[in-house]
Amino acid sequence: MDARFTAEQEEIRRTLRELLLKRCGPEDLRAAVLTPAGYDPALWEALARQLGLPGLALPEVYGGVGCSVTELALACEESGRSLAPSPLLATAVLGAPLVLALGAEAQRAELLPRLASGELTAALAVPGAVLATALGLVGDNGGDWAGGGRAGGVQARQVDGVWRLYGQAAQVLDGHSAGLLVVAAHTGGFARSRTLLYLVRDGSAGLVRVRQTSLDETRPQARIELRDVEAELLGDEDADVAGALAGVGDMAAAVLAAEAVGAADRALERTVEYVRQREQFGRAIGSFQAVKHRLADVYVEVQAARSAAYYAAWAAGTDAATATATATGTGTGGERVGGLALAQALEALRRAAGEGIQLHGGIGFTWEHDAHLYFKRAAGDESLFGPVHRLRGYAAEVARLFDRKGDGSRAEVTV
Repeated sequence: MDARFTAEQEEIRRTLRELLLKRCGPEDLRAAVLTPAGYDPALWEALARQLGLPGLALPEVYGGVGCSVTELALACEESGRSLAPSPLLATAVLGAPLVLALGAEAQRAELLPRLASGELTAALAVPGAVLATALGLVGDNGGDWAGGGRAGGVQARQVDGVWRLYGQAAQVLDGHSAGLLVVAAHTGGFARSRTLLYLVRDGSAGLVRVRQTSLDETRPQARIELRDVEAELLGDEDADVAGALAGVGDMAAAVLAAEAVGAADRALERTVEYVRQREQFGRAIGSFQAVKHRLADVYVEVQAARSAAYYAAWAAGTDAATATATATGTGTGGERVGGLALAQALEALRRAAGEGIQLHGGIGFTWEHDAHLYFKRAAGDESLFGPVHRLRGYAAEVARLFDRKGDGSRAEVTV
């Protein structure tokens, strides 16, 4: 097995890193998060039009580049290094794959080329703070997380052949600015209870979107209110929504893990640079053995997380059959290890960011310093897609690591 990256993959990393170094420095980032959209439209135009990032993992027939999850993960690793705010995650990692997986051919032909070009952005709206559950990362997503026929959540009903949605969803990534909302809603009442996905266009009557204050400003979130909003069913009523969400969730976890690794790597680099300059007792603090040991431990964690993220991305798109299973949520496909990789990457990022704040001393605790941005990214991502112990706990549950035989002995497990 040749684990080296191809020339094309290395070119993606190099080109994107050069662009972000020029266009997404610390001052650019702070200015971008204060805009109404929460990101720099000019930078998004460059990422989408010039580099084609939103369409990296989409088929060429729908205007995409036709690459695999690995290329998308490498791109997000670079964006994670600079904490670049953009709708790439919401559009290319969550929204577009669901349209590809469940959409009718007419819906794919209309929407995917626009999503691939960056002309249209998308957001996944899930009721309540259960995005990780909906994506099958921390629990079984076949339950009533979308409403379950009870009050709350988002409900859907047909009126004169037209689907209408009512309810609310909070913590929707880029939900305030997305041109297309993919909304998970409950329908069928108790007789035929099920969760389906619906498309809601920007400007629909009865749609209210409010940007929320979030811990991590580089991940803008919104509250979506649906007041008898007209919607379009994504695919058909017999679609395997839970399976599609779980398949997309594993791919998203692998990409998020790579992004977290990029952020952790950059946080570690910044800390190493600082301890080489900061002096105490007449010598650089980076020369102290205790500081060296702490940073060496962080380095090992980051490298281990990088290996896990790369493997998860490879497993999500190792061949055509696996890539299809990941996109559609059908078939056996490859092994799903995205959740474990994400847990390891988030832990590494939190450790790298925390040590960075500590070793920067008093300046690291100030609001003006960039060290806290990486710590907030770690905490914010863990809140949205974790926490780490639940990611690992559900992976262990799926693998049946703690099942016992009838005689009380540990069941044999193949890992």
